[in-house]
Amino acid sequence: MLRLLSWRSILSLILEIALLCVLIAAFFVRTPQVSGRSMEPQIDSGEYVLIDTLAYRFAVPARGDVVAFRHGDAEGSGASIYIKRIIGIPGDRIEIRRGVVSVNGKPLDESYVRFRDERTFPATLVPPNSVYVLGDNRADSEDSRIFGCVPESALIGKALAGIWPPGALHGL
Repeated sequence: MLRLLSWRSILSLILEIALLCVLIAAFFVRTPQVSGRSMEPQIDSGEYVLIDTLAYRFAVPARGDVVAFRHGDAEGSGASIYIKRIIGIPGDRIEIRRGVVSVNGKPLDESYVRFRDERTFPATLVPPNSVYVLGDNRADSEDSRIFGCVPESALIGKALAGIWPPGALHGL
């Protein structure tokens, strides 16, 4: 016999789901505000981005992932949170000639890059437990070309979506 749920049980279920969502948001996601143009046109300055902080506890970082990571200065006076795209994973050889990025000798298809940088950088072998990251706006990005590879231990999580302002809601 099919029994209808009472309003009280439906309300209770809704409240439990809302509480679960609040707990998940409090402990397993972050929403930093982007400051800077290094990820344009995918992510604009001032936009808030949803970061999954559990992503790399159960999986390894992959080429193409947009990630948040901590990067501090040499004196250790504090770390900033950066958001960039993974271009190289451990063992990859990254080479940039006149703005063309090659991974293991093959030019990378980068349809997400609108603002190119025509400079050349020395080839880099990505060491174990590290990733090579670049901003999508190559002409205005401080990234692995400048500060080298990022240790996987510095990764905060995987960027999933732009969530604010409302017109900017999009997946990454």
